[in-house]
Amino acid sequence: MGIFGKRGGNREERAAEIADKVASGKGFYGRATRAFLGQEDFARVQESIGAYKSVQEVQQLLAAGAPTVPAVVVSLADTGQLVNHDPVVDLVLRTSAATADPLTLRTVVSKLRIPRPGDQVLLIADPSRPGGYLYAGDGVAP
Repeated sequence: MGIFGKRGGNREERAAEIADKVASGKGFYGRATRAFLGQEDFARVQESIGAYKSVQEVQQLLAAGAPTVPAVVVSLADTGQLVNHDPVVDLVLRTSAATADPLTLRTVVSKLRIPRPGDQVLLIADPSRPGGYLYAGDGVAP
């Protein structure tokens, strides 16, 4: 029990709740972050939190057995951002459909398994954006 009442959930749930408030700019943490950072830096924070949340969503979709789509890495660019010490990168990918245009994804990749141009990776259809994809790694268990 906390000083001002009972707090439900564990530390991870509380951290996720705070991250949501920061990303949305609501609540004490969100307003304080928006006030202390400029608009450009606040946008970067929102992007990083979005990349972190997409990693969690991919893990849930893979656990549920969602189908994956193979893709080949065309190029990769570092954004200079880190999430849990893992880099956030911009990936340009080409799916197996020969007529498809290259896809660009901003995602978190493991610093131990950074994809290189020519490597095959897996994508999962994004349930929140029809026609969009989420990066699902290289399909090799760590």
